[in-house]
Amino acid sequence: MALLLEHEFKPLPADKQIETLPFLECLGTPIVYAPVKADLTGNIKKIRAVYDSNPAKFKTLQNILEVEKEMYGSAWPKTGATLALMWLKRGLKFMLVLLQSISDGERDEEHPNLIRVNAMKAYEIALKKYHGWMLQKLFTGSVYALPYKSDLLKALEKGKEVKEEETIEKIHQFLLRVTPILDAIYEMYTKMNAELSYKV
Repeated sequence: MALLLEHEFKPLPADKQIETLPFLECLGTPIVYAPVKADLTGNIKKIRAVYDSNPAKFKTLQNILEVEKEMYGSAWPKTGATLALMWLKRGLKFMLVLLQSISDGERDEEHPNLIRVNAMKAYEIALKKYHGWMLQKLFTGSVYALPYKSDLLKALEKGKEVKEEETIEKIHQFLLRVTPILDAIYEMYTKMNAELSYKV
């Protein structure tokens, strides 16, 4: 899957320290839902700006949280790259659950080429609890604008005609690499007590 394999995520090291720059550079993953894409892109830019301000100091994602915790005091973790990474990981979780659901063959039997079922599952798991009533309604209405599954799979292959099974296998390989990294970021937020549960 050309787009998913454009940048290889390195295997998670034993110490679970994720290097900031390679992580951000690997986030060329295709985003299928415009509001999520805008959100992810904005958060990536915020984290990148912090990293660029001092690459040695912010070498890993853990470094960012530790330095900002000290720097912002009581305002932390509601600020800076820590907050941007918190929302970025939620958006990535949405994408991974969506791709996992497609890879697992979950679908609306009456409309097998629609990905609403997959998107709603991903939303329930990754984002819904952080969204207020208005945003939840907005999301539910917007799933009708999602691409067809066939168009999504074709986009993942950069427009090449590839058998669905081949693309699904590539999604599976991508998920095997990325899921442990995302899990480690969630674990880091839990350990550092940086997770926030407010609604937007």
